[in-house]
Amino acid sequence: MLLDVQGLKINYGTVYGNLEAVKSLNFSVEKGESVAVVGESGCGKSTLGLAIVRLLPPNATYDGKIVLDGKDVLKLKESEVRMIRGTDVFMIFQDPLNSLNPVKRVSTQLLEALAIKQRRAGKSFDEKAAYKDMVGGLTSVRMPDPEVILERYPHQLSGGQIQRVVIAMALLMKPKLLIADEPTSAVDVTIQAQVIKLINELKKEYGMSVLFITHDMAVAYTVADKFLVMYAGELSESGPVHKVVKSPLHPYTVALVSSIPATSRHQGELSTIPGSPPNMLSPPQGCRFHARCPRVMDVCKTGNPGYMEMDERTLRCYLYG
Repeated sequence: MLLDVQGLKINYGTVYGNLEAVKSLNFSVEKGESVAVVGESGCGKSTLGLAIVRLLPPNATYDGKIVLDGKDVLKLKESEVRMIRGTDVFMIFQDPLNSLNPVKRVSTQLLEALAIKQRRAGKSFDEKAAYKDMVGGLTSVRMPDPEVILERYPHQLSGGQIQRVVIAMALLMKPKLLIADEPTSAVDVTIQAQVIKLINELKKEYGMSVLFITHDMAVAYTVADKFLVMYAGELSESGPVHKVVKSPLHPYTVALVSSIPATSRHQGELSTIPGSPPNMLSPPQGCRFHARCPRVMDVCKTGNPGYMEMDERTLRCYLYG
């Protein structure tokens, strides 16, 4: 097991009070496995990704365990966490335009990453060998004219090209875990398909584990081996992709799957989920989805169901058990 998260709780201290972003979250990622974290905006997905690399703002407090390759990230010193960022775990952020330094050429930024990797490994840095590695890395991510791209600044590249450069940087660093936070939401559908294909190919070729964060169930289906469905900071349902998509159990998962556009539907309206996620400054009692759930019962409004195992899945719902 590469990543094991147990009892994770994340709170933000704000001027309006305590905001409960993640509550009692349990999940794991095996070596070479791809796990998609899905759910609506505001459900704690990005907070989870940033927590794994300890990049949350100072007003965030943690509780629980995030064990990455045998080390509890939450118990490491800041200097120790910096040593695993980029090498053991690499994160691709949502907006490609903010992923690179705008005043440095692509070659300079890739060289800096490689120098850090060599220094941490206790090896001397060979700039000529590093240049060959950079060209090879950009070629691996299907970037045409890699020598030309290396001499450009980020503003001279398209959003899709920048994402490819960042993925190439991850490839050069060879992390054990790649965290991709909405890597396709800021690019068009053509580039989106290319990025997804690229991540899948690199995962198979290099055996990297992937934590893919997205609100798009259709995108997640093409990337993941396992789904982790989050709602209002809690786990709703998790399990193998084919199980979760073909026969969803939790009403929230059912609603998400039903909202996926399908070319086979020629008539009728697109399915939607009424309402919006609750305000996490004052989360509702009981099941957090009960106000929007079409199958709500009285017990859902007062009690909070615990985790249960069913049909190779973990879920929290009073409809079962």
